[in-house]
Amino acid sequence: MDEIIKAVSGDGMISVTVISSRELTERARRVHDSTPVVTAALGRTLAAASIIGSTLKKPGSSLTVRIDGGGPAGIILAVSDFEGNVRGFVQNPKADIPKKAAGKLDVGGIVGNNGMLSVIKDFGEKEPYTGATKLVSGEIAEDFAAYFSASEQIPTACAFGVLVDRDWSVLAAGGYIVQLLPGASDEAIDSMERNIASTGAVTGVLKDGGVMALLESVASGLSPRLLERSVIEYRCTCSRKRFLAAVLSLEESELEDMRRKGEQVETCCQFCEAVYTFDVSELGAARPCL
Repeated sequence: MDEIIKAVSGDGMISVTVISSRELTERARRVHDSTPVVTAALGRTLAAASIIGSTLKKPGSSLTVRIDGGGPAGIILAVSDFEGNVRGFVQNPKADIPKKAAGKLDVGGIVGNNGMLSVIKDFGEKEPYTGATKLVSGEIAEDFAAYFSASEQIPTACAFGVLVDRDWSVLAAGGYIVQLLPGASDEAIDSMERNIASTGAVTGVLKDGGVMALLESVASGLSPRLLERSVIEYRCTCSRKRFLAAVLSLEESELEDMRRKGEQVETCCQFCEAVYTFDVSELGAARPCL
């Protein structure tokens, strides 16, 4: 079961949010049949999007993260609803590069760092809010920390990780976002920095102890108060009705060509790979010329 846990330090000056996302990352891997390094990049992005999306609160709101670093993986997309349920897409799921010298997956190399991280918050009113920053490393966590600092002026520490097994399945995934609120004391900041350093790789903590162990490690000595605990999942919102509406929105010349050929129209969701097939009779009659 994947979860998001939100907490605040006892003095109310430090916000800590942790996430376990193994199941949803494994679902994404299976949907896209991705290589381990792409799975790691996509999984980190999904974890970040899920945490940020869960802060929107307003029902119907959504958040879209777009990462385009110019690397072999191509564009990475993650979309979260207001509860933190996410879905994702990667342009080149089969991309692969050699591991780093230490045997670690080279996420920064597969993503690239010559591009942008964009965060779009859609509250269903007027124009969506869009924030964008240049990628720092392509390692995802550093890039989100830079985004929060530049676009939202919030001092932030992030860590996200994905541990992939030899059969390419996901053993552990998740991470945390820690933010300093106005008035945070130097002592609290020093304590938090020590905790982050001692926590180390988040996947090891998640694999051995779970999401509560990660929270306890990151917020050690800060007397954290739990604010919210919620279950999340990989959730796609596609439907046959939506895809039919998209097909019918095509130019009339394209629709007429489909009718003339008399062939079924097949569409595929980029987030879950569900296939929707429409008969020519569902494409409607030709629109009258005005």
